[in-house]
Amino acid sequence: MTASAADADATHVFGVIALELSPDARPGREALRQADAGALAGLLGRDLAALVPEASGLELAFAAAHFDPAEVLRPGWPLHRRLDELRRRAPGRHDGPRVIAFGADEHGRVPQPLQAESALQGGSLRVLPFLLTGSGAAEVGEAFERILFDRGMAQAETALLAQEAFGCRIEHARYLTVHDLAAMTALQYGHQGLEPLWPVLETALLAPQEEILLDAPPEPLLRYAGGEANIALFAPDAWRRRYHGDASIDAELLARRFAHFEARQRQFAAVLQAHGVPVTFVHCGDETAADL
Repeated sequence: MTASAADADATHVFGVIALELSPDARPGREALRQADAGALAGLLGRDLAALVPEASGLELAFAAAHFDPAEVLRPGWPLHRRLDELRRRAPGRHDGPRVIAFGADEHGRVPQPLQAESALQGGSLRVLPFLLTGSGAAEVGEAFERILFDRGMAQAETALLAQEAFGCRIEHARYLTVHDLAAMTALQYGHQGLEPLWPVLETALLAPQEEILLDAPPEPLLRYAGGEANIALFAPDAWRRRYHGDASIDAELLARRFAHFEARQRQFAAVLQAHGVPVTFVHCGDETAADL
């Protein structure tokens, strides 16, 4: 995944602060109030400029709210696009590069664009999106793609402020491009047994107009096309013919395997939907992909 996150718009760099939480730690707040958000954004800008000095000439917009990685890794990068919309509406856009932080209001309420999905809360890795904008963003983005994954640890002062402001213990704080985050997620999914699904997600993220077929028994049959995924539903006999051929299998064992297969279908659907990919279950008349 070497392409820039700004392929479609060379004036942007999409990145995140990735916070690896201690076991059983949960952030005490969903988003920082403005004073803490501004302070953290200032340290973020300093850290990025220390890594790539040219970053100091770009405008920095920062969402001081934490999300699940799946909320960032969605087709069209909607979370960063919403952050860009907020940046465009902020005052002073003609006064040169700004450092802009968005967080909770004075009452601690989190505005809608910064509200994480409750169903995706609870993970040990939370990410805070940032956006760099300017005429030199393409070159800065390419530099970050080369170095952040290996050298992007946040400075100690930055990590400590994030820990204190969010009210939970943080093991590591580091900077990643969205492509770095995707690569890290691919590794994690591989460890969770979801490696067969990653090419589908990668296509949805990087080439959403393309089509890909997952046809790799014993995995579910799935086609991604037109921005959505169709998962094949088989009647028990069609499923047996596709996945077990003419093998003679005990009926009870066959029933257990079919139940496991259906659970795997639901797992695939849940992961795709978490990444913003619509899923439709399609009844297939035979054991092939013809109906998908």
